[in-house]
Formats: sequence, C-alpha cells, structure tokens
Amino acid sequence: MTAESTVPSPAGESHGLGSSPVAVLPPRDGAGGPRLPSGRPAPRPGSPLPLLVADAAAALPGSVVLTGAPHQGVLTALLVAASLLLRPRPRPDRRPSGALDELPALCGRIAVVWLVLAALVAAYVPSYALSARALVAGFLLHVVTGCAGRAIVHRRHRAALLNRPRAALVVGPAATAQRVASALLRHPRCGVRPVGIVADDPGGTTGLPVLSTGEEVRRAVVQNGVRDVLAVDPSVRPRQAALLRSLAESGCAVWELDAETPAHAPAYPAGDRIAAFPCRRLEPAPRPPGGAGKRALDVAVSGVLLLLLSPLLPACAAVLRVVGGPGVLFRQERVGEGGRPFTLLKFRTHRPADEHESATRWSVADERRMPWFCRFLRRTSLDELPQLWNVFRGDMSLVGPRPERPYFVARFSQTYPGYAARHRMPAGLTGLAQINGLRGDTSIEDRARFDNAYIDDWSLWRDVCILLRTAAALVRPTGS
Repeated sequence: MTAESTVPSPAGESHGLGSSPVAVLPPRDGAGGPRLPSGRPAPRPGSPLPLLVADAAAALPGSVVLTGAPHQGVLTALLVAASLLLRPRPRPDRRPSGALDELPALCGRIAVVWLVLAALVAAYVPSYALSARALVAGFLLHVVTGCAGRAIVHRRHRAALLNRPRAALVVGPAATAQRVASALLRHPRCGVRPVGIVADDPGGTTGLPVLSTGEEVRRAVVQNGVRDVLAVDPSVRPRQAALLRSLAESGCAVWELDAETPAHAPAYPAGDRIAAFPCRRLEPAPRPPGGAGKRALDVAVSGVLLLLLSPLLPACAAVLRVVGGPGVLFRQERVGEGGRPFTLLKFRTHRPADEHESATRWSVADERRMPWFCRFLRRTSLDELPQLWNVFRGDMSLVGPRPERPYFVARFSQTYPGYAARHRMPAGLTGLAQINGLRGDTSIEDRARFDNAYIDDWSLWRDVCILLRTAAALVRPTGS
C-alpha cells in the first residue's frame, strides 16, 4: 500500500458551505483534470476609472456655492479629493449595480464631505462661513450630479454585458445544469452566456452540447473563450474537484450556484446573484506557506553544513562500520508533503529483525543492546546528519513536521484530528514540536497541534528562530 492511499486528505475537514463569500476548491487528489490552456490571465474586474471620473465630476457643480470664498480653488480641490476618498465602494462582480442601489451610501458620504468642508472653512477662514442654505444647495447639487454620473456608468456597463456576455460552462447533474442554463439564456442581462453543460449523462436538452470528457471540455474552453464556470450542485463538487481546479487554474472564474430551494440561500452571501440564483466565488486552495524563500534557506544552510561536516560524516561512518558491521546508512520510507513517500537517510543505530519490524515498531530509544557509539549518535542526534542530503535534494525541509512511516501515518490520521493536515508542508529535520520537547515517545496529539500551528503561522524568520533554538538544544541533548 502506498503512502498516498493511507493519508486522508485534510481538505475535507475545513471546506464546508458555511457563510463565507469565497469558498475554497479542494486540492488535487492525484487524479488530475483535463489539460486546459494555461497562462490565461484571470478575468479582470471592471475598471474603476469611469466611476472615479463620475465621482470627481460630481463635486464640481456643488462647488459653485463656494464662489467668492477665500481660497476657492483649494476648497474645490479638497471637495473633489474628499469625494474620491469617501466614494461608495464597488459591489462584487455578481451583484446588480445601479445608481438607486447606491443612493443611500452616496448621500451619506456626500453629507460627510460637506460637513467636513464647512468645519474646515469655519476653523481656517473664520471671516467666511458657509450658510445652511449654501450647504444644502451644494449637497443637493453634488448628490444629483453624482447619481446621474453613476447611472450613466452603470447603464453603459449593463449594455456591455448584454452585447458581449461572457461565455460559461455549467457543471453539475444534467437535469439541474440544463435548468440553470435555460434560465440564464432567458435572462441575458446577467452577462453570462452558457455554451455547454458538463455532465456525466445527457439528460434532457436545451440546445446546448453536453460535455462528458476532458477533451470535450478543453475544446469548448478554447473555441468559445470560456471565462466563467458555474457549479450548480455543491454535493458533486468533491467528485469534480480536479475539473473545477483545472478550469480555475486556466483563468476561469468558478462560481457555485444554489439551484435548489431558497432554504439553501443563507449559506451564500446576501446580494450575490446570477440571474437571481444565489452564488459565491470558488477559489483554488491557497498554496502552502514557504515557497521560494523557504527553499532557498534550505539549500543554502544544508549545502553549507554538508561542506562543513564533510570530515565528520565519513568519520562517523567509519566508526559505525567498525562497531556495528556493514551497512552504516539506514534507509526508510517516510511520508512527506502531500502524502508523497520519500526515502529518509540516517546513520544506522539499530538493526531490526526484519522489514516488518522496521516499518511498524514505534521506538527503540531505550534499547540497551545498542553499541556505545550508536547510543552516543542517538543522544547527540548525530544519526540525523545524513538527512541534510534529503534537505538539499528537496525531499525535506530544515524546519517542518517530522516525517513518519506510512503505517503510523495511516493509524494516526484516523485517530488524531488534524494529523493528516501536517502534510500541507514539507517534512523537516526539526520543528516547533521538537523544540517544545515533543520528541521520541511523546503525545502524537500534541505534536499534530504544534505542527499545524507552525504551518498556520509560518514565516521565514520563524524558521530561523527554530533553527537557532534547535542548535542551542543540541548542547543539552535528550535523544530522539
């Protein structure tokens, strides 16, 4: 049995519907998805420039009430700047936009702008004060012009969506997907034009092709320039995770739609709709922390240590050969990042009876039959030095969760919550659990908690701190 088959995916523990406006696509399960065009930029949101111009221009008619005021140009510039800083924020991509929808927020912010302006005038130009009539007039002119400008911008945006809708694929059970596709075709103002249905069976018909293979999906994406994907049944998402992730990585925006009864609506953010269907954006799971900086630290430190310790490593090997006989290196399969197995190297300090004992015996730290030099290597952790080569090769990292054998990974993943989630990051020579005394025969539950805390709070400086604390701990070794 391979390690991949024994390590449960941690994704299922944390990805539910919940009430978040953005959900996370499950990570790849190794099956892969269709080969889709890569390198396409993600769909860009609409440019904020038209609304910026409309908001800036809206402040100018209201500034006529400042005619004759000292420093009129400065006050007008302040009015325009404050209007831009306090302008209503754009709504998410799929919320209906309209000037009337934004009118309450627009009025509130413009009122704040004029009150602040009146306070500044009274404080810095006491000889000139804005009357209540001037304030009301400026406020009303500003609101009317701002509302009109935003109405023009939103109208042009809706016309662009109607004339140039974005091609979309609908993914899910055939009957549900076809019902959603028909609704979208009846309401072209939503700006989405279905060009195909991805389902396992043809079901009924809407005049749209039903795509059942990865090659058909790839061809539809390329030929139609698909930029939106609508997953219409959350219950099928785990089975189609590879497809949805491939589409997201190819530059498509993936949306989850609730096509059933309104009882499901509270799980979705209020106001997000596509043709009145509640929806929310799905994003690929974030990459694990670390990346290039962590790898650069691993290569630099492990490379320098291998050079500095080059006289010590052969010396330890030679003494082991004399004391314990041939076979000074111990090779064992361990589970690393993503549940992938690798061969871990150590100096051999114990000879198990057979391969089964090597794979399933938990600890030999108290084995009194070890030769004196083997006990010395274990107490000083010098038996771990060959793992610097694992780090240099990229099998491991300097800092991370300690790797375990597949047999114990399978057992611990079923027994201890969060244990499988340790495999989000490369295994390490040392880690937060080790510097907190969790080595050898200690609590697996505590180890998993400390390892996941390290991953969640990772920073490059924290890796450096853990390495320094590990180096300090070697002065007072306790064994492994």
